[in-house]
Amino acid sequence: MSVSVILPAHDEAAYLGDCLEALLCSDCTPLEVIVIANACSDATADVARGFARRVAQRGWRLQVIETPEGGKLNALNLGDGATTGDIRVYLDADVLVSPGLIGQIAGVLAGPTARYACGTPEVSAADSAITRAYARFWVTLPFVTQGAPGFGLFAVNAAGRARWGAFPGIISDDTFVRLNFAPNERVQVAGSYRWPMVEGFANLVRVRRRQNAGVDEIARDFPALLANDGKPVVGLAGLVRRLLRDPFGFVTYGAVGLAVKSPLFTSKSRWARGR
Repeated sequence: MSVSVILPAHDEAAYLGDCLEALLCSDCTPLEVIVIANACSDATADVARGFARRVAQRGWRLQVIETPEGGKLNALNLGDGATTGDIRVYLDADVLVSPGLIGQIAGVLAGPTARYACGTPEVSAADSAITRAYARFWVTLPFVTQGAPGFGLFAVNAAGRARWGAFPGIISDDTFVRLNFAPNERVQVAGSYRWPMVEGFANLVRVRRRQNAGVDEIARDFPALLANDGKPVVGLAGLVRRLLRDPFGFVTYGAVGLAVKSPLFTSKSRWARGR
């Protein structure tokens, strides 16, 4: 089965090179890599085209699509329209995949049964103490440790992709796709990828507010998908264990949650990438 990597990128020139470098180290069959530079004001597309020779040397195929229209969902739809792969890996431009990840994903998605797959996330080392503390707590949550979360990278096979048409204009594309599959249809492989968390308290608040809004949006517009959540709750005992193990991480996570419910650090953009 052929594999396509669909990589939307808005002003990601500072990150895209490292992302493609890591992808080129993948130990897998030939890939089709589609970079969609959407409404970029930097050199994102040029960075992508700079990898053309090395991609071709591996026997892979690279497409770079430039569009003046912004929005990640539009970029994903353009990538879907250009792809030829039976397996589609949707990859954020600031994610670094480990060498074995794409091959492992292709292995579990082979076959006619609808499947969703992701790797094992590792949060990149943060510069700020606040982000480090927040991340320490966050990575212990059931959403991260169980159920194939797929933030930053997720993949589906052809039968899985047939479950929806064009990506709708929503905030949380990864949640939307994950909830199109029942828990027993989602697979998390051992291969890892590195995902950066935003730096500083204000950015954490903005991004978490966006994440909450994305979940609320899906609950409002696609309520039937919530039956596929299957996310276990932490519970009081779990909270106490986390508090005793990491008080500063617990307090930091809680403080961000409280700030989200306040007017602090409100963003004018509904996307609020946070950097």
